Amino acid sequence: MILKSRVSVVKRVSSLSRFKSITNHTDSERVKLSHAVIIFLFLFISAVSATDHIVGANRGWNPGINYTLWANNHTFYVNDLISFRYQKNQYNVFEVNQTGYDNCTTDGAVGNWSSGKDFILLDKAKRYYFICGNGGCFQGMKVSVLVHPLPPPPSSSTAAAAGVSKPNSAAARARMSGLMESFCLVLWIGWIWLGSGWI
Repeated sequence: MILKSRVSVVKRVSSLSRFKSITNHTDSERVKLSHAVIIFLFLFISAVSATDHIVGANRGWNPGINYTLWANNHTFYVNDLISFRYQKNQYNVFEVNQTGYDNCTTDGAVGNWSSGKDFILLDKAKRYYFICGNGGCFQGMKVSVLVHPLPPPPSSSTAAAAGVSKPNSAAARARMSGLMESFCLVLWIGWIWLGSGWI
């Protein structure tokens, strides 16, 4: 009888240790999942807070395209990206002033890119001028874009009077970006606090 109860106790202890190893494994999976969620949220914030404007859309950065028409069909805001896609060894991109833009010269250029997939941050509210410095400018490879500041979010009385703002508006993007950044910060602090064993 004593032998049977000892065997029973040993079975319970081994069963308990297996349960602990399962719960420890689950904790590591939770940590991995929290890492994945945080990475996803940071990527989501990037997607919500800026628009990538691909110059020329599916036609890219090539001669014979009306880039003025393309630019007039887009609205650019601070922190948006403008990207140029082209054959790497054939073309390039220079950011120039208005004189360089008008005369197709790279004198006094403030930036140049030649990777074939160039992503340029529009970080100030101003007019930007871009040209191809390999002679393509004379064949129409130049574009000028006006970057607008992000508008402040509407007050509650303005929003109520005007109705809900369009989800694609800059104010909505700015509001969503701020909310998502705050949410991610809270998640990150919570993950550090809970994941580090402080509790």
